[in-house]
Amino acid sequence: MDTLNDEKIKELKIIANKIRKSIIEMLFKAGSGHPAGALGMADIFALLYFHVLRHDPKNPLWEGRDRLVLSNGHICPVLYASMAHAGYFPLEELETLRKFGSRLQGHPHREFMPWVENSSGPLGLGLSQAVGMAIADRIYAGDKTIYALLSDGEHDEGNTWEAVMLASKEKLSNLIVIVDRNNIQISGNTEQIMPLGDMSEKYKSFGWFSQNVDGNDLQEIYKAIYKAKNHKGGPSVIIANTVPGKGVKEWENDYKWHGKAPNINEADMALNELDSLYA
Repeated sequence: MDTLNDEKIKELKIIANKIRKSIIEMLFKAGSGHPAGALGMADIFALLYFHVLRHDPKNPLWEGRDRLVLSNGHICPVLYASMAHAGYFPLEELETLRKFGSRLQGHPHREFMPWVENSSGPLGLGLSQAVGMAIADRIYAGDKTIYALLSDGEHDEGNTWEAVMLASKEKLSNLIVIVDRNNIQISGNTEQIMPLGDMSEKYKSFGWFSQNVDGNDLQEIYKAIYKAKNHKGGPSVIIANTVPGKGVKEWENDYKWHGKAPNINEADMALNELDSLYA
């Protein structure tokens, strides 16, 4: 089906809200981390892990699974929270984020969590990794979909555009990129620091099938993924216009929350606000 019914949308919204609450609790207990991007991407992660991805939390290394590459690894709280709620590991483990000895590092690390598809940290590398996976899957006649999640700010990195060119040359129709277009990075607005302009048109000029969506609208995101999966002429990109800090009005669209963990009062305020959405 190319659309979500009302019942599924409601279910996914509730899951996304739970993911957001876990993100805030994790970051408060860690005392450091990145809330804005993680909160903004919660709807997309809920949709992927609870409706779109072909995966099996009970058999996380199942060869037939789709691959999800998180390039902007600093938003890993949304990845960890989504995987925990999906059943990959106990929810209680989320409390160990960024602690010594924890598997939940400040950026995902395959040495500690082998079912995470890539280790990340330096920005701009994830798309190259995903392109390699997509080429490998084609060589071995697989039928996986490779999803690469990128930030808008990491498009300042030249390596990203090298991967964009290679994916187009190889016509990787098994590759779907989702760009978190939230217009912020750690030191301010992306368009003031290094203007990115119309990202959808830029990708189109490189030969990609490109779509612009509201990244916090589950129906729009799902329709775009459906179209991308059915596009066979080359790689696809979805420019997901998200609200950084989504769900906590006091934090939304404020770049200062890119990498600032909440204190106890801020965390309580945020959790109460999220609780009120589905009281």
